[in-house]
Amino acid sequence: MDRARGAALQLRPLQPTSSADPGGSEASFSYKENLIGALLAIFGHLVVSIALNLQKYCHIRLAGSKDPRAYFKTKTWWLGLFLMLLGELGVFASYAFAPLSLIVPLSAVSVIASAIIGIIFIKEKWKPKDFLRRYVLSFVGCGLAIVGTYLLVTFAPNSHEKMTGENITRHLVSWPFLLYMLVEIILFCLLLYFYKEKNANNIVVILLLVALLGSMTVVTVKAVAGMLVLSIQGNLQLDYPIFYVMFVCMVATAVYQAAFLSQASQMYDSSLIASVGYILSTTIAITAGAVFYLDFIGEDALHICMFALGCLIAFLGVFLITRNRKKAIPFEPYISMDAMPDEGAG
Repeated sequence: MDRARGAALQLRPLQPTSSADPGGSEASFSYKENLIGALLAIFGHLVVSIALNLQKYCHIRLAGSKDPRAYFKTKTWWLGLFLMLLGELGVFASYAFAPLSLIVPLSAVSVIASAIIGIIFIKEKWKPKDFLRRYVLSFVGCGLAIVGTYLLVTFAPNSHEKMTGENITRHLVSWPFLLYMLVEIILFCLLLYFYKEKNANNIVVILLLVALLGSMTVVTVKAVAGMLVLSIQGNLQLDYPIFYVMFVCMVATAVYQAAFLSQASQMYDSSLIASVGYILSTTIAITAGAVFYLDFIGEDALHICMFALGCLIAFLGVFLITRNRKKAIPFEPYISMDAMPDEGAG
């Protein structure tokens, strides 16, 4: 009887710590997990941003090289690759500690870091009026994004649940998530139809496809990361089939997400993709987390409103940071034959 009761309790999601533990010890532990997850995500996004800028710097330096893969021979490019893997590992691990709704919006850190690195290290020459028009807005955007990030971390949902195979399976077959998946699949198919058959190449259409795939990516990433951490702690979860289902879904949605992003980058400026993509992806991912993991169950209205305010401020900050960036000229690692002068000319 005690064993059956223990199993039932294990399948039941943890109640919000504010009511479950009046003494506050469990609450402090939950907030500690939130802090660990947030710091890992911030660290990961910061390192990824540094890595991308290192690799970009390497590509720019070798743009005139006859060898299209000369950057493979530089230590700077490999350092960037190592830092990128380290950063992505940090972001991946963060999902195991904190609610999905907290981790997803923290990708604004990448935008903030890229803006600061661009201002400090990229030697661009601006006229005074251009400096005021561009850099001041960037600094204001960074300030707003930092304020939004602070509100997100402070008022993030405090729901914590063991990522066991039983719990994930139970969430996967719950009627709210099944209904959400039905709506998402219908919306995705409609958008894909208009994009492929009707040539609806609007950036919102493409980035909505990316965001819908991305919401499933982060849901599965949290499940896989949580089960891996539990397994490392001694509670083996790798013998549950749901782990491999989630892993395959994670890889598949990430690959197709990258494909749609690549197509968007060929048609639109990267700054526009960054701002619109961040807003759409964050909104849909938070919705998916709220439905699948019940992130906001038990949270009071004030915390939810302040969390939403933090999202809006972060959205505005990212928009201002990316709004006045110079449009990047598509980089080519080799000299295109189309750009060569005609020998017969002149």
